[in-house]
Amino acid sequence: MIKSVTVKKYILIDEITLEFDKGFNVFTGETGAGKSIIIGAIDTALGAKISKDVIKTGCDRAYVELLIELKPDFDKTPFLENGIEVDNNELVVSREILSTTTRSRINGVLVTQEFIKDIREKLLDIHSQHQSYNYLQQKNHLTLLDNFALRPHRDNVELFKEKYSLYLSKQRKLEEVQNVVNTTQQQEEFLKFQIQEIENACIEDVDECEKLEKELDILYNVEKLKELSYSSYWALYGDDGNILNALGSVKSNLSKLSSMDESIYPLEEDFINTYETLKEIATQLRNYSDLKENDNERMDFIGERLSLLDKIKRKYGNSLEEVLKTYEDLSEQLNKIEFSQDEVVVLEREIKEIKQELIELSTVISSARKELASVLSQAVTNELEKLELPKARFSISVETCNMNENGIDRVEFLISTNVSETLKPLAKTASGGEISRVMLAIKSIFAQADKTNTVIFDEIDTGISGSASQAVAESIVNLAKTHQIILITHQPIIAARATTHFFVKKIQADTTKVNVYNLQEENRVKAIALLSAGEINEESMAFAKKLLNV
Repeated sequence: MIKSVTVKKYILIDEITLEFDKGFNVFTGETGAGKSIIIGAIDTALGAKISKDVIKTGCDRAYVELLIELKPDFDKTPFLENGIEVDNNELVVSREILSTTTRSRINGVLVTQEFIKDIREKLLDIHSQHQSYNYLQQKNHLTLLDNFALRPHRDNVELFKEKYSLYLSKQRKLEEVQNVVNTTQQQEEFLKFQIQEIENACIEDVDECEKLEKELDILYNVEKLKELSYSSYWALYGDDGNILNALGSVKSNLSKLSSMDESIYPLEEDFINTYETLKEIATQLRNYSDLKENDNERMDFIGERLSLLDKIKRKYGNSLEEVLKTYEDLSEQLNKIEFSQDEVVVLEREIKEIKQELIELSTVISSARKELASVLSQAVTNELEKLELPKARFSISVETCNMNENGIDRVEFLISTNVSETLKPLAKTASGGEISRVMLAIKSIFAQADKTNTVIFDEIDTGISGSASQAVAESIVNLAKTHQIILITHQPIIAARATTHFFVKKIQADTTKVNVYNLQEENRVKAIALLSAGEINEESMAFAKKLLNV
């Protein structure tokens, strides 16, 4: 609800601060006194379109500030997402109007007009001859109807929304997977070919190319290798004058020396080890030379193998290690495609099942809406009759439409205020003099489901008689039990039922300005008397006191 409004340098207002009651607040005053300026200021703070003309003449800026108390269950997510802290469920909504621009803030944080407008529908309804808000907008009618229903229906609606969200999610996933499948049928065959080509290469050692190249070098030089190894063997051990024969005499001498002088024994031992090593080397050189043969078949194989591996590397990587990495990547891509094909089947089955559930649930919801619409239509029509619209007919239309997050229904409020007219959309048919009473009738019936806390009626009493005024007053008092009401009226019967009474007066002196007074006791009696007779006299005062029960 709106706890207070502060207005500075706005049209004809110098500076005022008004504190509102949580129930029924009324504004009275002579025609043209400026009552609608207060409503306009509230509207301005909440993002209404304005011009620089709202700045009081001679001033460079205007300012409006609202202190709003939120319901405990109000969704504060939009505020938190925009860095706005909400303490004690209170908002300070302000708007500064300059000649070239405006600045809006919520709890001190600058916000866009779009953000203000997004939250205003959750905060209040303003009903005047020139404005249409929540109840006039067809987009809100289905939600209003659903909110009026009992818990089982609302639970079904929430369940439908969850299932429909899942349905859309599954459909999006199916489209993604189908795109993969549809665009990769040729790619799948090519992937299989690539994978098979790498597999056929039988790569087991990433160093295979280097090893084969070294082996090929040996095969190319086999004759030279045989020659060098055998000549080395021959020098060591091949004829009578070989190195080992010569060293044999040294070995014999060292043996004799060590037998005569033990200090020579280490030298003898080292020499014997060296001698035996040379014999082993000689043997290995002979064996190496004997085993080396020209192997043209092996050379051909290695050449073909290296040629194959070079081809594989050109296509799939600069090294065999990279080729194997490419093989892993290709295999993963192929697995995804094959998995996608299986996933399509699963998703199609799941979507079909969910859609059937949605069809069944939406049918139940639609049936409940139509029953509820019939009951509420009659209730609102009855309420309109009380408000001196006896020929009015109100109907809630529930028509089948394509399935969406709300089901299969398009809901719209229709009305006919004259016998000769057919039912037409509410926003297009009710005249300026009727619209506030129509809104009051709808509000009175939908009050228990309405989440908007504050309702403003600008001259709801236009064109109604005394008996209708009494009915309007009763309806407003009842509505004020669940909503904060701010109302401009010329009817004393209505004004007398308010819990807070503001009197608006225009003062003409050197300049024109508007003052607003919160009336108490005797002053309120005078205001009601003035409303009832146009002047304050004994009869009007008596009538006012009777209305106020004082």
